[in-house]
Amino acid sequence: MRISRRRLLEGGAAGALLAAGATIGWPRAALADEKLRLTVTAGHPVTLNWVRCLDEVLLPEFASAMAALPRPVQIEWNKAYGGTVAKLGAESDALGSGISDLGIVATIFEAGKFPLQQVSMQVPFTTNDIGVVSKAVAHAVDRIEPMNAAWKRAKCVPLSHVSVDGYQLMTTFPVRSVDDLAGKKILAPGPIANWLKGTGAIAVAGNLNTYYNDLQTGLAAGVIVSMTPAWPVKLHEVAPHITLVNFGAQYTGSVAISESTLRRLPKGAADAARLAGQAYAADFATTQTALARSALENMARAGAKVAEFPEPERQRWATMLPDLPGQWSRELESRGMPAKAVVDAFLEGLEQQGVALPRNWRAG
Repeated sequence: MRISRRRLLEGGAAGALLAAGATIGWPRAALADEKLRLTVTAGHPVTLNWVRCLDEVLLPEFASAMAALPRPVQIEWNKAYGGTVAKLGAESDALGSGISDLGIVATIFEAGKFPLQQVSMQVPFTTNDIGVVSKAVAHAVDRIEPMNAAWKRAKCVPLSHVSVDGYQLMTTFPVRSVDDLAGKKILAPGPIANWLKGTGAIAVAGNLNTYYNDLQTGLAAGVIVSMTPAWPVKLHEVAPHITLVNFGAQYTGSVAISESTLRRLPKGAADAARLAGQAYAADFATTQTALARSALENMARAGAKVAEFPEPERQRWATMLPDLPGQWSRELESRGMPAKAVVDAFLEGLEQQGVALPRNWRAG
């Protein structure tokens, strides 16, 4: 017998959420051959790795675990990727309203709802290890309740954190020293523009859709960008000098499940969701790192000139910057948010994993 999602969800009493580690029982009427249709959403298309991992790793893992419960549930996924149901910047709305059951929330595009989740962008020059940065974010989330409160207000529960591969510098000219940037216009969107303060470079707004033309026409002479998107849009053709400055991997969002969906799923669903999230995190960190390496190699074979930025210059660049996390913290603290504690927890999470920072950001 097959019943509707609405009937299934109305059949159970509310229970504790994933954060509490408890779930509720499945209604007695539910039988093993019943199927539950859940909607999964993402603002980006499945061609991007964070959505591919959702589709190919997390969903099968979750469905398999649900089918193995004492009261088995067969899940059919209604896959709505590429912004067809949840647009970028509105992904948490889809989950919180019940339009979506599970999906990616790109917190980088929802800074108004998730201000404290923007922490990694305020601390450049960390590590290119995607897994390390994601774990440092998780370390902060586990310790700073207002970070969790943002998810609770959005009525969804994070299952896995997503960080993109480390940002590098691509330019029309060789860069051997931070002094080479003086007077140059560099594409650096949003908070990334702050990474140029004090260097003499001029930050120019842009996005991946405009970078190629901006560089080709001379509107800018360089761009701060991660390698995985740089290769497909052929940025090496117009900015052939790739300098591995290693600004660090950056947290951009999380895979989350709707609070209302989780509350009404059968006993064991919370553990199934948590384990699926762990599988996602492991696969994404491995595959995204491989994609970044492959993208860099492809651009080098296509004629790009790749150079490591000297570590003394990297340290010098870091010390030239203003106190970015301090400025960010003070602004949010004035609005009643514990941003300094978030920065401290994030830095602690990095340091516990052996990351040596080129600057003591706690000292300002």
